[in-house]
Amino acid sequence: MNVYTTDKIINEKCMGGFAMNVYTTDKIRNVVLLGHGGSGKTSLVEAMAYLAGMTTRMGKVADGNTISDYDKEETKRLFSINTSVIPVVWGDTKINILDTPGYFDFVGEAEEAVSVADAAIIVVSGKAGIEVGTKKAWEMCEKYKLPRMVFVTDMDIDEASYRQVVEDLQQMYGKRIAPFHLPVRENGQFVGYVNVLQQRAKRWKEDGTVEKSDVPDYSKDNLNICREALMEAVAETSEEFMERYFNGEEFSEDEIRQALRVNVADGSIVPVLMGSNTLARGMYTLLVDIVKYLPSPEKRSCTGINAKTNEVYSADYDFAKPKSAYVWKTIVDPFIGKYSLIKVNSGVLKTDDVLYNHHKDVEEKIGKLYVLCGNKPEEVKELHAGDIGALAKLASPATTDSLSTKANPILYIRTSISTPYTYMRYKAVNKGDEDKISQALQKLMMEDLTLKAVNDSENGQTLLYGMGDQHLEVAVSKLLNRYKVEVELKKPKIAFRETIRKKADVEYKYKKQSGGHGQYGHVKMTFEPSGDLEQPYVFEQTVVGGAVPKNYFPAVEKGIQESCLKGPVAAYPVVGVKAVLYDGSYHPVDSSEMAFKTAAKQAFKKGFLEASPVLLEPIASLKVVVPDKYTGDIMGDLNKRRGRVLGMNPTDHGYQEIVADIPYMELFGYNTDLRSMTGGSGTYSYEFSRYEQAPSDIQEKEIAARASKVEKLDE
Repeated sequence: MNVYTTDKIINEKCMGGFAMNVYTTDKIRNVVLLGHGGSGKTSLVEAMAYLAGMTTRMGKVADGNTISDYDKEETKRLFSINTSVIPVVWGDTKINILDTPGYFDFVGEAEEAVSVADAAIIVVSGKAGIEVGTKKAWEMCEKYKLPRMVFVTDMDIDEASYRQVVEDLQQMYGKRIAPFHLPVRENGQFVGYVNVLQQRAKRWKEDGTVEKSDVPDYSKDNLNICREALMEAVAETSEEFMERYFNGEEFSEDEIRQALRVNVADGSIVPVLMGSNTLARGMYTLLVDIVKYLPSPEKRSCTGINAKTNEVYSADYDFAKPKSAYVWKTIVDPFIGKYSLIKVNSGVLKTDDVLYNHHKDVEEKIGKLYVLCGNKPEEVKELHAGDIGALAKLASPATTDSLSTKANPILYIRTSISTPYTYMRYKAVNKGDEDKISQALQKLMMEDLTLKAVNDSENGQTLLYGMGDQHLEVAVSKLLNRYKVEVELKKPKIAFRETIRKKADVEYKYKKQSGGHGQYGHVKMTFEPSGDLEQPYVFEQTVVGGAVPKNYFPAVEKGIQESCLKGPVAAYPVVGVKAVLYDGSYHPVDSSEMAFKTAAKQAFKKGFLEASPVLLEPIASLKVVVPDKYTGDIMGDLNKRRGRVLGMNPTDHGYQEIVADIPYMELFGYNTDLRSMTGGSGTYSYEFSRYEQAPSDIQEKEIAARASKVEKLDE
């Protein structure tokens, strides 16, 4: 037994005797695998690739040697983080399988994949049953109007219940759910299946092939129920069929198949298949049914806008039309460089073609064309409309850009990617690494549109936004392992403000005598609330009789302006102050702009502290979307977080949107808590609303914590 590294195994698996031919549009299927984390998507790909003869043995997620989980983070954590493309050739058809992560922190990857898929397989564990990720996968398919199948895995496990999964699906999604197969079990073993359409049973032999067998007695009742459900689904496809169904007529197998083909493609029937990934059973029927029932790109519409004429351009995956493509994902690998993953929307792309990026106004020669198998590129001569491939080392394209010819510049709708709301403050562990970290983060953000680095100059911090704590953790780990830079995550600082509630009347005389010219500036001022928290200050002067010459007014205002940058209470920016200079005096020799600026600063500090100063905290307008049954828990939790629930709006799929105002500091850790309260089904979004006076206990804490910063102001 030779010892192989993971990379070596993957390389052998993908490339072992496997040359990628050119496939025309009708011979392509773009299928995205969706489902809850851990339902078996990656091991399903392994089983399909093995059966298709691409590999000589199946990799295991637990061993870190699968084709699609090639990233070091994936092999370390034993779950998918990135979407990978695995082209599986079945007969004369190429099935581009898009294996997506099931965990919600990496939803951006699934959104990218769904945007270029023509159909979906929702993977459900027969043991775990319907989970939150199953429902989210279904909702995603509905959004993109994707035809779909459901594949139930883990059928080799005794506790798996196919019947339960089917019943739950039918309860949720009605008559669209059509089980194509039933499992055959003996002595707790998964030994075969019943084809509902043919009403015949098959058993697996030792060599993996199947032989015909009788339908077991215990399956007959269930077969009749499923067959009836299938016939009913077929009957609903046309008035003629409905009439024949009610008259008790039987449909021929060809009629059923034809009806199914049409109805699966338009999403009105959703077949349910099943198998065992680990035993590679049920894969043959799955691959056959993908080719048979799921549409090729030519059966799907695809439109963009011609940037020259502003007219709608129907690309429709037509190979005869001018070339155009959509960049749906970017891979930036420190070793192999940058790959732009594309879907060809029209025409045929060939080696050395020149493509135009209208967004950047750049033409680029594409050089070689590739098909990726996991992270292994395979060169191809051309890519036909509807196919998924990769372009290497192009400078301009970013994810969601459109590529076309300059003569026919086409723009496609950019994929809508989830906005990240979870954030942490990050700092370089080693001083001097800041530039390297910034460059490395740029590369990570190029790959992952749900990751954002933001410079918060006001609070002197840099923030990293992601879809959840796990997402940020993985990003930090990638920075260390890929780019050799280390950052630590900390709780972010909150941007408080300072203001006043009363009026104060103060006088300050700045006088300094030290040989030669002295310094003299004397101001009498009032400070009161301006009523406008959007502006730091309003400055007015009502000086009469030249007590303070006009030429010193700008210096007084400058003193106020500088004082507002860091307030005297906790060194936070000041808002909502009206400062009025009404009197003072000057010295014809010793007065200067500098002296009046200093006098104004001191007057400001004195007046501010006398005018009942308070700290203001930022308030967010929060929207939480959760299933109906969780609304009570959510509202109770929001109250604990000092939130004010403003109302509720029903949304699609039995969800409620709860609208509330909540202080920013109470949002820290909300993502984790919301997921645990709702089992991962809740989502939230927020935006800045306004500033409000903070409770006295929070003010006291903040003032105590920032005492050293205030002292520095006095120095």
